[in-house]
Formats: sequence, structure tokens, C-alpha cells
Amino acid sequence: MRPIDIKQIRCFLEVCRELNFSHASSNLHISQSALSKIIQSIEKELGILLFNRSTRHLQITKEGEAILPYAKKVLRQMEDFLQVAFEQKHAHSGEIRFGLPPVIGSSFFPSIIATFRRKYPNIKLTIVEEGSRVVEQTILDGQIDLGITILPIDREIFDVTPIVERKLKLVLPIHHPLSNRKSLSLSELKAEEFLMFNQDFSLYDQVRNACIKAGFEPIIIQESSQWDFMMKMVASENGICILPETICEHADLTKCAVVQITDPELDWNLAILRRKDSYLSSVVSIWINFITSSFQQHP
Repeated sequence: MRPIDIKQIRCFLEVCRELNFSHASSNLHISQSALSKIIQSIEKELGILLFNRSTRHLQITKEGEAILPYAKKVLRQMEDFLQVAFEQKHAHSGEIRFGLPPVIGSSFFPSIIATFRRKYPNIKLTIVEEGSRVVEQTILDGQIDLGITILPIDREIFDVTPIVERKLKLVLPIHHPLSNRKSLSLSELKAEEFLMFNQDFSLYDQVRNACIKAGFEPIIIQESSQWDFMMKMVASENGICILPETICEHADLTKCAVVQITDPELDWNLAILRRKDSYLSSVVSIWINFITSSFQQHP
């Protein structure tokens, strides 16, 4: 059996991800026929069928499913190998793929990113804006190097560097009956209509699970990925929302009121996340140290 090379593995993984030869070939910048031949060559070398092409929609076979996690691992190790070699040739240069949930990015990172790019012009910082759950999965898949997420997180599979400890606050229309309260318990919101971040965001599960523990399933009338849209909806008396206090500090509150939740308090603690035991490149190390020192100077 001839060894399977990195190009073949990358093609296999892309077809697994898209389950569509046309989309996968476009992403890989090769023709569909060339991609099909590469997959066929892998199947011939391994002596197994990786995809079921007889159905209307392409499906990965059980044999393909069995080798998928190992293919991902091999590709990550090869990419680490190439990154090490690259760094030996180019000091303080390279690319960082950084996952940043929009709600977090808007609160803390614009000035940090701008300062970093000025200080390290030879390091390309690519920002991938996704919800925390997507950031976590793309780190595991090797599509990005690191990202920011909300704690708690599984420390068995991630290296975690805490950077921020904050709270979540309740945002109400200015004329809401509870708007004059300094604090309230979560159970008092049982009959309210909630605006929530969509399910790609860890905040969705955090708020919903807290409500369930308080004795009720929240009435969710709208999901969104944009905190400013949620604030405008509240200002127009279209429900309530629970947002990080850093957003509340910078938002237009002329038509909204912010109230502390005390029973229970809802934490909003952030951390830098990397895949556990992945290679820590020099440029990624520089970026992590830059973020942590920025938050130490401006907590």
C-alpha cells in the first residue's frame, strides 16, 4: 500500500465536511473530476469505500466514519510540522486564525487588534467571527488556531487561559414595571418574553439553563446574533434580554434600563481557548501574551 499524502487527506476531509463534490472541489480550487479521482485513489489504496454515491445525497460510509478522526489528527500534525519548519525560516512572521464571537469582539477587541497589527506588521491576524460553540468546534477541527469563549469549558480537550470575569445583566424597556428595581431574581421573569442570542452562542444555553433551574422555560420570541439589534428591540418594547455588563456599559440606554440579577448571579467569564496538546507556534504565543497583558493593564 502506498502512503496517503497530505493532499489526499485534505481532500477527503473537505468532502466529509461538505458532503458534496462540487462544493468541496470549489473550496479546494481543483476540478470536480480531479477531486473525484483523488477520492477514488484513496479508496483503491485503502481497499474500502469512503462515500456512498448511490443515494441522492452523498453519504460517508461507516468505514469512512471510522477513519475520519484519524485523518483529522494526521492533518493537524502535518500542519504543525509545516508550521515549525516555517518558523525556523521566518521569525515573528506568519498567520494566526483567531475565532472571536461578535458579542465579545465588540466589547473588548477592536483596540487590542489594532495595536497588535501596528506592533507586529509581519503577522497576519485573520479574524473569524462565529458564536462560541462554532469557535470551539473549528478549533477542534483545526480550521482556526485559537479563539475566545465563555467559561466553563471542557479542560480535557482544551487549553484554557482565563482573561475576563464579568456578570450578565437584565435589559428592560425603560417603562417596564420592573425597570426601577436595583436587582431581582431570575424567577421573577417567568412571564416575560425573551430576546436571546441564537444557538451558536454559549449565552443561549447559559441563560436558558439558568431559567430552567429557576423553575421555568423562558418564552423566547426572537433569536439573533447581533446584540445591538436586541437592544433596539428592547427599546421598542419588544421583550427583554440578558446581556454582558460590558455591552450594557457602552450601549445607548436612553430607552432601556439595566437591572442586576442576584438570584442567581449569572457569570460572564471569558478565556482564550486552544486545542489541548496542539503545537504552540511562536506567533500564536505572541498573540496570547499580547491579549493577556492587555487585559492585565486594562481589567
